Amino acid sequence: MIQSYQDYLDYLDADRRALHKRGSLKEWLFDDVWRFQRRLRKAEYLNNCRKNVIRRLVSQYRLRSLGTKLGFSIPMNAFGPGLAIAHTGTIVVNKGARIGANCRIHVCVNIGTAAGKSFDAPTLGDNVYIGPGAKLFGLIHIGDRTVIGANAVVNKSFEGGVTIGGIPAKVISTKDSTGLLPQDTPMA
Repeated sequence: MIQSYQDYLDYLDADRRALHKRGSLKEWLFDDVWRFQRRLRKAEYLNNCRKNVIRRLVSQYRLRSLGTKLGFSIPMNAFGPGLAIAHTGTIVVNKGARIGANCRIHVCVNIGTAAGKSFDAPTLGDNVYIGPGAKLFGLIHIGDRTVIGANAVVNKSFEGGVTIGGIPAKVISTKDSTGLLPQDTPMA
């Protein structure tokens, strides 16, 4: 969670590297996903560190507006540094979910609670890759370096360093997320 201006800058830098952004004007102006992530981090910083209510509300409004346009329902303070949203499309994350550093998330992912529960949301470790269409729900824990396959339905906890997939999800491989996350590959 962002607790200072330096944390804010560190989160932005980690997200930029995760998305393989080089800071060009074209990326700054026209990359909607990168713009959303910048607004997310700014809203988190203002909400956690600043007392100016108007700036916080304006920032949250701008984040919600862009999120609606792109199909993202991602609350503040859910993701650690190094978030990489692969592309636009529906992504829904419950406000009780906690996801560690260096997460790559794809379209049509839902991270939510069990039926009838408000805050029994998943906790994911660091370096987690979430494939397109994955559904994670309930009070579960997913360990570090886990790969969640496309269209997996995850309703129980898994240790880290494995690939899970299927309906309901089960371990399908002992291959971890090494090499799947942009942070693992050097920038040219």
